[in-house]
Formats: sequence, C-alpha cells, structure tokens
Amino acid sequence: MSRQCLILLLLLGVGVSAVEVQRPRGVPLSKRQFYEEGKPFTCLDGSRTVPFDRVNDDYCDCQDGSDEPGTAACPNGSFHCTNAGFHPGFIPSSRINDGICDCCDTTDEYNSGAACQNTCRELMRKEMESLQKMTAIAKEGFQLKQQLIQEAKRGLEDKKAKLADVQVSKKDLEERVEALRTVKETAEQPEKEAKERHLKAWEDEKAAIQREKDLARMAEVFLELDDDADGFVSVAELLSHSELDPDSDASDARFTEAEAQGLLGGVDKVDTAAFESVWINIKEKYISEANADTPTPVETPPEETTDPIYNDSEQYPDEDIPEEEDDDDEEDEDDDPDDVDYKPPATRTQEKKDGDDEGAMPPYDQETQILIDAAQKARNEFDEAERALREVDDQIKNLEKEISFDFGPSAEFAHLYSQCYELTTSEYIYRLCPFNRVSQKPKFGGSETNLGTWGKWAGPDDNVYSVMKYEHGTSCWQGPNRSTTVKLTCGKETVVTSTSEPNLFDLLFLRDHSHCSNMKLP
Repeated sequence: MSRQCLILLLLLGVGVSAVEVQRPRGVPLSKRQFYEEGKPFTCLDGSRTVPFDRVNDDYCDCQDGSDEPGTAACPNGSFHCTNAGFHPGFIPSSRINDGICDCCDTTDEYNSGAACQNTCRELMRKEMESLQKMTAIAKEGFQLKQQLIQEAKRGLEDKKAKLADVQVSKKDLEERVEALRTVKETAEQPEKEAKERHLKAWEDEKAAIQREKDLARMAEVFLELDDDADGFVSVAELLSHSELDPDSDASDARFTEAEAQGLLGGVDKVDTAAFESVWINIKEKYISEANADTPTPVETPPEETTDPIYNDSEQYPDEDIPEEEDDDDEEDEDDDPDDVDYKPPATRTQEKKDGDDEGAMPPYDQETQILIDAAQKARNEFDEAERALREVDDQIKNLEKEISFDFGPSAEFAHLYSQCYELTTSEYIYRLCPFNRVSQKPKFGGSETNLGTWGKWAGPDDNVYSVMKYEHGTSCWQGPNRSTTVKLTCGKETVVTSTSEPNLFDLLFLRDHSHCSNMKLP
C-alpha cells in the first residue's frame, strides 16, 4: 500500500508539470473560476466589482487583496506557488519580487531579476527518500508490533490460566489455614492450662516462702520488743518505738499509752500468739533496734547519680568503633540521658534487692514444656500457611490488575509494563516507567522528584493511544502538583528521545514500535 502511494505521488508530480492551466499569476486552481478573463471581477469578499483589467495591475482595489494575487500591491494578499513537481503553497504578497526565491519553481521572482533555480524536483526527490526511509521504519516497526500483539495474546492467556491455578491453590490454602487454626487452638488450650498451673504453683510457693520469712521476722521483732523477756509485749515496751505512733505524721504528735494499747488490741500486753495480729498493723512502720543507730543513707539526686554510665565505645577497641549512621540521629536524641523522661538503668543492687525474696520463676516441667513445644509448632505452621495465603492474595491481585489493564486495542503496549527507560540531559536524568511513574533526578547528585504516576491514555479521540498522562507528582512550590505528558511516536526500538518543560507540566517523547501503523506514515 505504501509503495503504491509513493508511485502515485511521483506520477502526480509529473502530471502537474506537463499540464499548465491558464489563469492569472498567483491564483490557485481551486479559485480559477472566480477569475474569468473578459468579465468584471468581483472581490472574493464581495465588497466590490472591478473591470478584469484591474486584476494584477499592481494597485489594490479589493479590501481582501484578492484582485492582486500576483503582485505585492495589497499588504494582506497572498501568492500561490504552483511548484510543479513538488507541493504547491502560499506565500505573503510582500515576498513577491523581493529578490529572494521563496517558491521552488521561481514563480514569485518573475520581475526581480533574481537568479533563481527551479529546485522542485530535487525537493521532491529528497522528500521521497525521506518518505521511503520512514516507510521502511514504519513497516519494520509494524511487523514488530504484530509480534508484540501475538506475544501479548499468549501472555494474556498464560496469565488467565495462571490466575485460575492460583485461585484453586488459594482455596486449598484457605482450607489448610482453617485446619491449622483448629490444630493451633486445640494445642494452645492445654498449653494455657499447664502454664497457669505452673504459674499458680510458683505463686503459691512464693507466698509460702514469704509467709515463713514474715513469721521469722515477727518472732525477731517480738524478742526485740520483749525487753524484760517475760514472754509478753506490753504497752510500755511498745511506747519505746515512737515510729509506731498512728499520728506520727503530725508535727506535734506524741505516742500515748492509749494509742499503744489500741495497737495491742485494747489489752495491756500480748503473748506470742496474740502478737501476730499486732504485727500485721506495725510491720510496715517498725524499725529494728539493731538499725536504729545506723544513719539513713542520703538519697542521691537523679542528676548526681553514681550509676555506671554505659559507653558504647568501651565495648570495642579504638579502631573497631562502628560509625554511626546519619539516619540514627533522631534515635540518638531519644536516648539522650538529659531528656526529662530518661530513667537510669537499675543497678545490680536494686535488681538483687527486688529478686532476692522471690527469684526467677523455675523452668517448666517436662510435661508442660512438651505442651508448649507442641503449641509453638502449631503456631509456626499456622503462621507459615497464613503468610502463604497472603502472598497468593497479592499474586491474584496483581494478575487481575494486569489482565484488566488497558494496554491498547490489541494489548500492543503490554511489553512496556514493568519496564523503565531513561533519558540523560545536561542537568537531569529522566526515568519513565510506563504505566507506573515518571521521575527526575539531578545529574550530579540530589534527591529524586516524582513527576507523576500513571493516570490515563490522553490522546485525541481519533488516536487516544498516542499520549500517556501521569498525574499527582511532587507539589510545586506554591503551585500545583507536577504532571507529565508522554507522546508516543513510531520507531524500531523503545527509547525516550527528548523532553521539555512547558508551563505547568513536563513533556517526554517515547519512540516505540507499538505505535507504528502499516496504513499511515508518520
């Protein structure tokens, strides 16, 4: 078809040079009927009628300049170049006989004396060569496009088959997840009960130990209070410990006999058995006589704490200290000991004091540990199955997206999916990932700028797949978000050819064989 078009153009050029239709100079064939020699001429705008001999008399009679198509008399006139053997065209009347050859057939310089040469056939020859090259590129590109269409069809069929298989496997996975959930819950119930029994036994043991310690302490205090060793603690003996005064917080408080008797349950003295009820009320306040003369340690203010300072550098030799990353600056600020929420780590003395009385919970017995291991195994298997199910869901989502995506009338643009192409200019590196996003990065270092994510096909109604639109990119300073328009042209390979930045959006040109047509030349 393209070869026939070229032959037809060549024949047409030859025909034009062989047949010359008589008409006033500068008049195109389409307007020949308005210029009939011997008849009055009516201006093409209908403004007036003049004798025919005033046509091309180098004086402008018509307001639209139509009476002077072959002279420079009218400022708004136009001259028709016949350009036999090439393409006819129009030039402003002001260029007629100006000494510069504008028409390739030299007809515009008929009275200037300019040495013009007819270049129409040479121009046609060059255009034919260019058209032949473009036709060859279009033909090769169209052949590649047909291959892509076939590959896209096979790819679509493969994706649909894969989607069906994955959906079947999803059902199997869902059943497996539910089965493993039941196994997990069944295994966790005896594990929970065994752990609770172990914890209760430990708490009972701790309570018994604490009870024994409390009774031993009570016996010691009883002996300390029983000054006369008569086997009783009396009101007088209790009065020797002013810290037991119920009103000790008052500034003018005084521990009275009545208050002491009240602590003894309303009697004057109690024996060892009755002292147990007294001990419950006084044990939190009682100060042992052995510690009465020992000065109370002065509590060190938090800012003067002598707790050891942890220095990371002490864990490494000088040459092995790891370098800190810039990204960790914020975390380092959060760990600053000067922060108001900072709490110094507990010293070994504090930890020992807290743990001495109770100690760590003993390890689980063999029977309980077997239940824990079985439950953990069930949890691991359930988690692995759930993770596999999530991966399958993602796979189904991606396949459905690709299957339903608009890759052109015959899916000829599908091969661009998941691909990226770059263009390097003097300042930036542009990166186009079709159907995904466009970005721009300074050539000599700097952060990447999002120029937009895939929006839609945005070509004209008769060629909608010729333009891609990418939207909602990085916001401009006090302006709208960046966006990019990608215009596609025909080519044998896929490459970003050029870019420009009009007012409020970026423009890229992508050459690809998917846009080649066998019927229309570029």
